[in-house]
Amino acid sequence: MARYTGPKEKIERRIGERLFLKGERSHSQKSAMVKKPYPPGLHGKKGSRKLSEFGLQLKSKQKVKNIYRLLERQFKNYIKSSLASKKEPYATILNKLESRLDNTVFRMGFGQSRDQARQLVSHGHILVNGKRVNIPSYEVSVGDTITVREGSKKSVFFSSLVNQWLKNYETPPWLEMNKDKLEGKVTGKPTVEESGIRPDDLQSIIEFYSR
Repeated sequence: MARYTGPKEKIERRIGERLFLKGERSHSQKSAMVKKPYPPGLHGKKGSRKLSEFGLQLKSKQKVKNIYRLLERQFKNYIKSSLASKKEPYATILNKLESRLDNTVFRMGFGQSRDQARQLVSHGHILVNGKRVNIPSYEVSVGDTITVREGSKKSVFFSSLVNQWLKNYETPPWLEMNKDKLEGKVTGKPTVEESGIRPDDLQSIIEFYSR
């Protein structure tokens, strides 16, 4: 599966908001949004013009797409299929994005960023209902149990590093977590409020793809 491998903090500077793409660094004073809170490029410090309606829609689309670390084609498919379902659009879009296995692993606290969580899935460290799943886009369902493979638990990453940040990590309400066993269960569906995505961004994305 193709994925973006370029500079992550330039994306945040271009959009003008912290998207927390670099884990712990994004929360620190080392963040590029702290050091250089202006767009990248030669004329970045000069500021930017007021965005048009299309520009605002495009910005919302780029923001949410990059938060979930998706490329255009996959993100567009999620939005289009959500709108075609005729269900409540905000909840449907967020459920498709949040129920990805890589995002669920991130929400459980196994990775400090979605990129790190995706790598854990791709490298076969994660089990779903006891079976190894190495597809980041795999859609988890209510009742699914996600855990770390027994052999992987012995690695320095899981035995030491993960435990350091996991003890203070707060799992979202739609997940039930056993931190000692490195095991979680999907107990519900995430709400828009729990996702951290703004409703106005979702509305702008719907309008962008409905043109």
